[in-house]
Amino acid sequence: MDIISQLQEQVNTIAAIAFNTFGTLQRDAPPVRLSPNYPDPPPAPPNANANGATPAAAVNPTTEESPNNNNNNNNNNIAETPKLLSAELVKAAKQFDALVAALPFSEGGEEAQLKKIEELQAENDLVGQELQKQLEAAEKELKQVQELFNEAADNCLNLKKPD
Repeated sequence: MDIISQLQEQVNTIAAIAFNTFGTLQRDAPPVRLSPNYPDPPPAPPNANANGATPAAAVNPTTEESPNNNNNNNNNNIAETPKLLSAELVKAAKQFDALVAALPFSEGGEEAQLKKIEELQAENDLVGQELQKQLEAAEKELKQVQELFNEAADNCLNLKKPD
């Protein structure tokens, strides 16, 4: 895979990590008072999740974990998740920086690049002309082979013994 494709893939990775980070932070963030003019949010039921729905474990408690232990575990996950996501985002950004550093350095600026492009275009045109000549020669040879094949087939049919 070339360096540009790797850069594009890394940008997509960074975007996906950022998207997931924002979504996770939004999902897990506790309610915050925006203004003293707004009333306090209603307290959530003790067995409700962030959406206000009662989890299946609270309706049918078949697990051995107590709700307090599970809630404490969720608080730890909520506290650790931003750290993990930010570390993943920093790692992806560092990989992107390493890929950018691996790009070849362009010497001479824009004028040198334009000159190099013109040289490559001229070389491409020469190769294209040569390929076109080879294609025409191959088509001519194919036509000759087909004519010889048809002639040989006609000769074989003419050599058939009469009954």
